Amino acid sequence: MNYRSTRDNNVIKNSKFAIANGISVEGGLFVPDEFPQIKLSELEALSKKSYKEIAKFVLAKYLSDFTKEEIDSCVDAAYTSEKFGGNDTTPLHKLNGTASVLELWHGPTCAFKDMALQILPHLMMTSAKTVLDNKKIVILVATSGDTGKAALEGFKDVEGTEIMVFYPEDGVSKIQKLQMNTQEGNNVTVCGIDGNFDNAQSGVKAIFTNTEVKDKLLENNMIFSSANSINWGRLVPQVVYYVASYCRLIKENEIKAGDKVNFVVPTGNFGNILAGYYAMKMGVPVNKLICASNANNVLTDFIKTGTYDKNRKFFTTISPSMDILISSNLERLIYDLYDKDDKKIAELMNELSANGKYTVDTSVLDKMSNLFVGGCCDDNSTKNTIDDTFKKYNYLCDTHTAVAVNVYNNYYNSTNDTTKTVIVSTASPYKFSEDVLKAIVPEFKANDEFEVIDILEKETNTKAPAQLKNLKNKEVRFKNICDKNDMQNKVLSNLNIK
Repeated sequence: MNYRSTRDNNVIKNSKFAIANGISVEGGLFVPDEFPQIKLSELEALSKKSYKEIAKFVLAKYLSDFTKEEIDSCVDAAYTSEKFGGNDTTPLHKLNGTASVLELWHGPTCAFKDMALQILPHLMMTSAKTVLDNKKIVILVATSGDTGKAALEGFKDVEGTEIMVFYPEDGVSKIQKLQMNTQEGNNVTVCGIDGNFDNAQSGVKAIFTNTEVKDKLLENNMIFSSANSINWGRLVPQVVYYVASYCRLIKENEIKAGDKVNFVVPTGNFGNILAGYYAMKMGVPVNKLICASNANNVLTDFIKTGTYDKNRKFFTTISPSMDILISSNLERLIYDLYDKDDKKIAELMNELSANGKYTVDTSVLDKMSNLFVGGCCDDNSTKNTIDDTFKKYNYLCDTHTAVAVNVYNNYYNSTNDTTKTVIVSTASPYKFSEDVLKAIVPEFKANDEFEVIDILEKETNTKAPAQLKNLKNKEVRFKNICDKNDMQNKVLSNLNIK
């Protein structure tokens, strides 16, 4: 299995190179040359397997330059019962007769990013031994909240790595900020920026593709890589839980192998729903991929019109991990829909960079419309959905999952589509406890975020994850804030490079 750059088909690399380097030299994203297939009989057989076994099966199809022993080692180290609170790594909670909620947040940082970022360091260090000639890997991360903590937790004290995380100072929840700024580890650095997530992401990409900066790192025996979902090693583990959830529906007699399902995904950078698309390309029977956005509804408009336009007002919402106007992984989708036309993708990405917008061909829009559905809701609707879902189903969801539930409800009411549906839940409600509590008890009063957690536990008869409650007693190590235009200097200074 080889990987090509979305912007230059002449760049052909194996998976270890793609994972260790993160991004292609000209700024393109690595994508598999082909999609390995899973037969229905294999899905039937996998329905009797554990999450680890399914992960090993899927990853082996994509990481053909890894030995079986290497894949087994990476998977076994990542998905332990200690890290994920038991043997059920990705619980599936039945909400009603049609929809189930896939809970991907039972890992160490209480967000779905753990599903990929607990295994990425193992994949990366295994790759580095082969392709990086003992260079230190400098991980740069732009985060809208969850990726940062999950990456920090995954890479802390990993030998041969340094990790730096940039987040929007006013664009994450209090708990998310505390999770990052109390991070332990001798190789970690965290810095807020005076901008939004798109500023952080653009800043990291600019550093990645700056030849002068990369040369300075090489002079010091270092190389950049990424823990964002632009890295194939971040994306491919996410394909696993779509396969696993389909198999779980078979196991629980909700469907038979071959029946189509819907997936509803709260979406910001498009990596999570793209993994569902890739699972479909492998053979998982999918009816619709429902892309749920908050008030930053650039993806909703794109799916409906074929025009991607980031020239719009940016909203800071109660679902901050989706406060994104530049969805990086969309590039991988349109590369596939354009039948791997790298020149066209480079042209569109140049248009986006120069003008903040691009429009795809009608044929591509038609392909997309046949599979994808776009929907969005504002903060008020998100709060109402949290309240309604709790009252109706006694189920507490966070501010991102609520967006997905809202969009699904609207989709169901407009289509009467009774296809079995998986709503992808991306975070514990206690990561956004203040806004979740406001949705249920608008008049509450509390002195700090930890009192909010206590009240939410009592009001809902649910239990907050210990790792979030324990933040109260942790030392705040990082208090840095930098200008969004000074990220490069911050990186070089932290690495002691002049």
